[in-house]
Amino acid sequence: MKWVDIGPEEKEEETVTNKLFVGGLSWSTTSDDLRRAFEAFCTIEDAQVVSDRETGRSRGFGFVTLTDSSQARATIEQMDGFLLDGRNLRVNEATSRPQSAPRRY
Repeated sequence: MKWVDIGPEEKEEETVTNKLFVGGLSWSTTSDDLRRAFEAFCTIEDAQVVSDRETGRSRGFGFVTLTDSSQARATIEQMDGFLLDGRNLRVNEATSRPQSAPRRY
């Protein structure tokens, strides 16, 4: 039996995004509230609470865009579980939405 050295494993380079997903928001939390909560921990480019198109009511999640992606990991660690408006936040790196089949109406 002969062993063959195939060399070091190729590792995917981890890219850190500067956009964070924030879940578990209270219905009453506004984009300004979200911005103020995160500004205590990092520099914010944008904060947006996602609302329902028909009712205008919060859907309970939003996105925060940081000016510097190097702050993302520390911000996630500090803000995940943070209490805002009586709710514990769930904070993760935002991921691209999977492509789905076009809707037929």
